[in-house]
Amino acid sequence: MLAPFPRENKSSQRIECRKFVQVYKGNEGWESMINILPQVLVDGLTLGFMYAVVALGYTMVYGILEIINFAHGDIFMVGAFIGTEVLLISDALGALEGMNPFVALFITLIIAMVLTGALGVGIERIAYRPLRGAPRLVPLISAIGVSFLLQDLVRFTEALARNEFYLNSPALFTGSIPLGSIATIPTKGLIVIVIAIVMMIGLTLFVNKTKWGIAMRAVAQDQSTASLMTINVNKVIMLTFLIGSSLGGATGVLFAQNYGTIDPYIGFILGLKAFTAAVLGGIGNLRGAMIGGVLLGLLESLSGAFMGPLTNGAFGAEYKDVFAFSILILVLLFKPEGLFGEAVKEKV
Repeated sequence: MLAPFPRENKSSQRIECRKFVQVYKGNEGWESMINILPQVLVDGLTLGFMYAVVALGYTMVYGILEIINFAHGDIFMVGAFIGTEVLLISDALGALEGMNPFVALFITLIIAMVLTGALGVGIERIAYRPLRGAPRLVPLISAIGVSFLLQDLVRFTEALARNEFYLNSPALFTGSIPLGSIATIPTKGLIVIVIAIVMMIGLTLFVNKTKWGIAMRAVAQDQSTASLMTINVNKVIMLTFLIGSSLGGATGVLFAQNYGTIDPYIGFILGLKAFTAAVLGGIGNLRGAMIGGVLLGLLESLSGAFMGPLTNGAFGAEYKDVFAFSILILVLLFKPEGLFGEAVKEKV
């Protein structure tokens, strides 16, 4: 199984960690850490906005159906493969030559969003709707089964078509933008942040200002009452899966552009972290999911960069995943409703 994020092997990480520790121990240790802090924050923001958009899919479904759609991370993975295949096929046909990279990215995003949105609707119709009245554990198991099914389908399809199941996405954007003398932000990273912000603002406006958005909020409050007020609950739930899956697919395309290499397992770990972000912000709360994703990305980036020096090399960057899930445990222990969630009292 490939690593979910491109990274160096552990031996090289330890070597770099030891070098950093030596600098840290010197007279200019703290100054060195401060010097790299802006770049670490830029990288953390890029990762955090991707977590935030994927977390929106989790929190939307939970807010309406009160189930955890663990297949959402793999819908993100499918979006990454769809986008990469579109670019690879276009490149093989020569269609990318002379095409504006923004146009190419826009077309790729639209294709990925349409297909992953349709996939999300199909999953809801086949795997979740028949189980809507079942105990909560049943649709959760169904979601895990769909997750493994999507992983194996992508792996089988890619192995059959290309004799391998990992791909390198053609880079549409290269270069970086200097932020003074303190840091640089890759062009592709800036595009990830801008598009993620646009998607989050668009979703917020849709939920708060449109008729369908009001219907979604009504169904989230009480499905039975919403149904009595002539709201088509099935259509609202279908729309929720359509929007959440489309955003997840678009984020997969951005992930492939930003990190380059993808495999059928990238959705598993990133999906769990996006779920952690949703819990951190308050599951079912859109604003909480956004802020939780950004916070988790920043915390993970900071821990990956500074955990080694601060622990005298005992823990390196490879422990950043442990740090992320430790946050989930702490939140569940001390504030299970999340930073922006509301504690719900059980009705007697």
